[in-house]
Formats: sequence, C-alpha cells, structure tokens
Amino acid sequence: MNPLAVTKLLSDEHTVKILTATYRIPRSANYLSVKFNIPIAACYRRIRELENIGLLLITEKILTPRGKRVSLYRSTLKSAYLTFENGKLKALLELTEGSRGEEEEIWNVIATP
Repeated sequence: MNPLAVTKLLSDEHTVKILTATYRIPRSANYLSVKFNIPIAACYRRIRELENIGLLLITEKILTPRGKRVSLYRSTLKSAYLTFENGKLKALLELTEGSRGEEEEIWNVIATP
C-alpha cells in the first residue's frame, strides 16, 4: 500500500476509534458502529482497509444466539510515528508480536530531490 495512503488512513477519525477500541479487546463491526456512531458501511470499509495493510486482524468468529456468524477484530498496531528528518517525511509502524511476523515497517513517504 502507498505509504502516503497509510498516513492518511491513520489520521482518519473513524480509523483511530476502531484501532483504539480493538487494541486490547477484540470487537465486532456492529459494536464499533454503534459505540462510536460510525455508519456500518464506513465501519466495514475502514476495517477492510486496515486488514489489507495488516493493522487489524480477525481473532475469532463467533455464532450469535440468532445463528449469525460475527467476526471479532483486534488491532495489531502497537505504535505509529510520523517524523520529518533531513527533508523526508517518514512513517514508522510498530506492530504487536505475532502479527504477520513483522516488528516494524518504515516508509519514506515524501522525499525531496
């Protein structure tokens, strides 16, 4: 994924709420939608984007009393830093242990010639 797109995604209000709420306890999309007043379509869109870049994963699928399967999501993001060093904007994402086997991702977002 484009590093600039990642920084834009991480600065989105809905994304921050989803990552914060799922940091310690896995949550369902419906819980996130209701708790944070995020439209369900927007919630699933952010979840899909976060899954695609490895910042959110499904920890389990449960069966509700009504027989519906629901996925529970957990954040894999431990910390995120944006820095500007020597004319370059950099993003450092530190992931939790066991998430895709990656400890850190470092991207040069914008480099001036």
